[in-house]
Amino acid sequence: MASVEIYSTQFCGYCMRAKRLLSTKDVAVTDYDVFAEPSRRQEMVARSGGRTSVPQIFINGTHIGGCDELYALERSGRLASMLEATG
Repeated sequence: MASVEIYSTQFCGYCMRAKRLLSTKDVAVTDYDVFAEPSRRQEMVARSGGRTSVPQIFINGTHIGGCDELYALERSGRLASMLEATG
């Protein structure tokens, strides 16, 4: 199963939506709350190529983007294969 990391905040609707989709796929998600741990925001920006909005999602270490990109992968049928791959 893939390694999934998400940088989020507790009160972000897009973050909740992304996590909900990932939970339906039965994947373990490592969630970094950038509000509770401000140093994680700098890490997120560096890893995501300068993006400052949440969520920022990584599958097997590859940055896939935010909630919209996650749902686009789902609609295209590519998310399932990405989640099946091991990192």
